[in-house]
Amino acid sequence: MKIVRTFKHEVVEHEHLWIPMADGVRLAARLWLPAGAEQDPVPAILEYIPYRKRDSTRSRDTQIYTYFAGNGYAGLRVDLRGSGDSEGVLRDEYLQQELDDGLAILQWLEQQPWCNGRVGIMGISWGGFNGLQLAALRPPQLQAIITASSTDDRFADDVHQMGGCLLGDNLSWASTMFSYNSCPPDPATVGEQWRELWFERLRGSGLWLEQWLRHQRRDAYWQHGSVCEDYAAIQCPVLAVSGWADGYSNAVFRLLAGLSSPRKGLIGPWGHKYPHVGVPGPAIGFLQEALRWWDTWLKDRDTGVMAEPMLRVWMQESVPPTTSYACRPGRWVAEPSWPSARITTREYAMAPARMLLAPHEQRLGEECCHLQSPLGLGLFAGKWCSYAAAPDLPHDQRQEDGGARVYDSGPLSEALEILGAPVVELELEADQAVAMVAVRLSDIDGEDKATRISYGLLNLTHRDSHEHPQPLEPGRRYLVKVVLNHVAQVIPAGHRLRVAVSTSYWPMAWPAPTPVGLMLYTKNSRLLLPTRKPRSADLGLRPFEPPEAAPPLRMEVLSPEHHNWRVIRDLAADVSTLEVVNDSGRHYIKEIDLAIGRTAKEWYTYQGDDFNSVRGETLWERSFSRGSWSVRTVTRTVLTSSADHFYLRAELDAYEGDKRVYSENWDRVIPRDLL
Repeated sequence: MKIVRTFKHEVVEHEHLWIPMADGVRLAARLWLPAGAEQDPVPAILEYIPYRKRDSTRSRDTQIYTYFAGNGYAGLRVDLRGSGDSEGVLRDEYLQQELDDGLAILQWLEQQPWCNGRVGIMGISWGGFNGLQLAALRPPQLQAIITASSTDDRFADDVHQMGGCLLGDNLSWASTMFSYNSCPPDPATVGEQWRELWFERLRGSGLWLEQWLRHQRRDAYWQHGSVCEDYAAIQCPVLAVSGWADGYSNAVFRLLAGLSSPRKGLIGPWGHKYPHVGVPGPAIGFLQEALRWWDTWLKDRDTGVMAEPMLRVWMQESVPPTTSYACRPGRWVAEPSWPSARITTREYAMAPARMLLAPHEQRLGEECCHLQSPLGLGLFAGKWCSYAAAPDLPHDQRQEDGGARVYDSGPLSEALEILGAPVVELELEADQAVAMVAVRLSDIDGEDKATRISYGLLNLTHRDSHEHPQPLEPGRRYLVKVVLNHVAQVIPAGHRLRVAVSTSYWPMAWPAPTPVGLMLYTKNSRLLLPTRKPRSADLGLRPFEPPEAAPPLRMEVLSPEHHNWRVIRDLAADVSTLEVVNDSGRHYIKEIDLAIGRTAKEWYTYQGDDFNSVRGETLWERSFSRGSWSVRTVTRTVLTSSADHFYLRAELDAYEGDKRVYSENWDRVIPRDLL
């Protein structure tokens, strides 16, 4: 990355300021201004998230908002109520209180002497979510947004559920926020009230996972904050960004199709990162692209951005399967609108003898086969969303295919390019009232290595509706549709396509209540593949500039990072475990004389084919120290289940020095609802 040290404007940074809310609570903010903004007001860029602007996101905030301020914008990074150095308590994600506070921040910005009243919101993940949600409220100050790695549908396409199946990431993400919510504000910022604020959080934030598990259908809880409920409510321009290794790429396509306001979509090969630091690469000059967007909508400059295609994506080339990539080979392609009239659907029939037949190949007779996958099929699936904490991408799928029903095409006579969401229609019957199905689409190379290129999950009780699921009738045939994740992928000539169907995908998704057998019928089962012919016009696309940013914060490494995924098979006990280690080490931030540390571990286990043995466990530890002040929090969550219930246990312990000053335990039993 190119480090930019000289800008059009000198930058003045304000380490901390308070933004008052109507109820007396104050939100903490960090501000970057171009010199002279008080005399010549400028537009403002807001990012509004719970991830501790003082320390956790300090370095990346410095790089981004120094860059924006140096190019003529005010940059404001605000901690949500009850997070970081802000007062109050954070009780859940995307509550109405959060949105009300966001509107108050926009009104506050409009009143500042250095702001001309025109504001943009930029955010990734949480900040991408509330950017969309605030835009739907149409505040007059908000002129445009950039939403990265976010969703328009909190139930159907978020970290909690996929296809009505409970994701393992739901536990992982809940544990992340359980840990964040246990952290204190910095005494150097908030003064002597730090302990009072800290204990208010410890007592009040609660166990979010319990709330999420009590809403197993797409009810009003999930509809709140899902802007797909009314796309027309968003009238400001939207730039939607994601990556193919991210969990949120599907939303870009839905936003382009659903919105009527000016909009653009950008999808690269990246995981859950801003594109200027995107991994897998290539990273791009995203901050320059953001400036073009802001200049267009906040400064009324003609940057040419709206003359470019609506959608631009990285068309990935075939690669051998592995759990991390430094770079994904490919090329940029574009579509003038989405949905695109240039996308055509190619149908492949699922046929006897595990065949996947192209349209020109002769169909064979119907085959009926029984499928009951091993409980632990999915140990090599990777994470629902790659947070670039490698190795978290799917491994060679041959290790999963043995427990699945697979259908292979013949070798392709010419290269095939896919752009869009593949769909697999399955005719099936189940022997239980509650069942799930996982469908994977893989690229099989000449050495038979299987690289997963897309996948989808479906809780079969949600086959017709996420709002009103219905149990299956054992023995009855159903034709169900499994929509796979969108993808842009080249399958080379000579390679084969593989559709793999399984009845489990643990720990990506929580298994069905009991072992399930499916009967699969090939007569009406098929793969619908969205294909796109290569276009010479793509060669003329404006190239992205190399990534650049302001200088990062320098931090001293006190203990190094360590990330790993391990699959452990205890053959004597017939117990299998996926262990995930995400240790960020300890760092010293000289600028604020603060040492911080963070360690997270996760274990997902099961024994044999005992569905009651499935267990997810997480353990987080965070630490903060300055001189004689030392604080540490430890959070632990365990989720298990029976055929009828989920069992949730959690522990929170907080320490000052070696003394435990707060402890709370939870023990909850939650009924399963066709899940």
